[in-house]
Amino acid sequence: MTEQDIPYEVFWCDECKVPIIKAANSIDKNICTLCNGNTTFLCADLRPVFPEERLLLEIIGAKPFAYHDKAIWASNNRYYIDGKVKLITTSFYKKNSPKVIRELLDQYSVQNDYLYFNQSIERFIKANQDRLNYLKDEAFAFIQSTAEKYPHESIVLSFSGGKDSTVTADLAARALSDPSLVHIFGDTTLEFPLTMEYVQRFRKNNPKAIFKVAKNKEQNFYKVCEDIGPPARMLRWCCSMFKTGPITRVLNSMYRDRDILTFYGIRKCESVSRSKYNRIEDNAEAVKIQKQKVASPIFYWKDIDIWLYILGEQIDFNDAYRLGYDRVGCWCCPNNNERAQFLSQIYMPEQAERWRNFLVDFAKRIGKPDAEVYVDTGKWKARQGGNGVVAAEDVKIKFTNCTAEENAKIYKLNKPVDDSFIQLFNPFGRIAPELGRKLINETIVIDIKTNVPILSIQPFSQDGYDFAVKVKTLNVAKHDDLQRMVGYQVRKFNACRKCLKCESLCKFGAISVHGDTYLINEQKCKRCKMCVTAKYLDGGCLMYKYLKTKD
Repeated sequence: MTEQDIPYEVFWCDECKVPIIKAANSIDKNICTLCNGNTTFLCADLRPVFPEERLLLEIIGAKPFAYHDKAIWASNNRYYIDGKVKLITTSFYKKNSPKVIRELLDQYSVQNDYLYFNQSIERFIKANQDRLNYLKDEAFAFIQSTAEKYPHESIVLSFSGGKDSTVTADLAARALSDPSLVHIFGDTTLEFPLTMEYVQRFRKNNPKAIFKVAKNKEQNFYKVCEDIGPPARMLRWCCSMFKTGPITRVLNSMYRDRDILTFYGIRKCESVSRSKYNRIEDNAEAVKIQKQKVASPIFYWKDIDIWLYILGEQIDFNDAYRLGYDRVGCWCCPNNNERAQFLSQIYMPEQAERWRNFLVDFAKRIGKPDAEVYVDTGKWKARQGGNGVVAAEDVKIKFTNCTAEENAKIYKLNKPVDDSFIQLFNPFGRIAPELGRKLINETIVIDIKTNVPILSIQPFSQDGYDFAVKVKTLNVAKHDDLQRMVGYQVRKFNACRKCLKCESLCKFGAISVHGDTYLINEQKCKRCKMCVTAKYLDGGCLMYKYLKTKD
């Protein structure tokens, strides 16, 4: 068993009022590192409860400052007050309205202080100093060995403004003794205001760092929501459109065809999906953004390890954690829990109200009988597909088989055939309009390897279709396979919402979206066909995943 395979647990010393991190197989796991007294098992992981969150709990419970001189830690909805567990249910947060709570917070905040909290944290750091030293030494060694073959200018730090990326950035800069590493911050336009404040502080406090901001300035989140519906747990189109897509653009502009190493703050214990990741990833299926190897120095760390490093090394961090948020990605993310939504109603009332109003209006539009209940119970987060959404029609590939020609299909389009449609066929070969019959505006696509025509593309008139195109497959063994990929490009033409997924997918940088046009650069395209292969892009277009319906 490797060191990383050994589970670590949290024990509590009732004498010192401090959590202690110990290996589950340690022979002294029940001994306090401070007083040598006995400890008891507390839980698998913990996070500190800062005075701001403590005061919120006290106000909701109608006992301001009741826990002022107590050590408070939390794990999900369990709060440990001097080691004694207190379960905080969703109903607890609904005892008072957010407005009343805001007023009480304003009233009592001036009396709130960090005196006991700081003393408690000092004991926590001292009790876990050996664990902190191990975490640092192991992470430094990992970073140095992983980065050994990369020049520092080809090393990127993925910076979100959250605690994990904050720790990763600090570890990398220290391990490589280089404060001028490239940091890329993905501004999704949905960041917490406190995240933006922290990012500004970080830039000011790290003046030598090369800090790039990746932001999709062409899209408006609410307008896209109006068109295709809000994100849901299984329909997170926003990640590609507002995060990975813009980051890819920045990477392409900086590095073009160079290989890069990105250190990011992914941790194995965060979710089931992330538990399947490897600490180092460099294959096309695992890496969301091409042309990079990604590595996580904190892959095996728990929440309590992250906070031990932040507090022990006295690193500045996002103040949203002080308020009680346990994650600080997009503030309206469907993966946020009810407590996070409640906190946003208190600390971001205008944004929270606007978002709820939109969700209620959307629920009515798609025919939900009790829209407010649908929204307030969180059922909108479980939405799947495009049922009730007008835009869902765009992902349906509608065609008829041509009765006059074999291996030809007539596809329905939602706009006329133009150059932007024809260039979508670059992945199949060389586009040769000069070989087509000019009388019918035919375009031929030539296979690059064999120099043989494989596709005939022709604008067409078809009853029941406002716009149509006839595509015939030529000189191939598997006509249906080729037509399936043709259908994917038809879907892109009809349904593209500039989500930027294709830009991220193409490792040769051949695909770009400019304005309302999806472009494939014929010089850069290597005809790998990843963009028309279901293995890499189900249905040939990300909108298919988000807008497909059962019918």
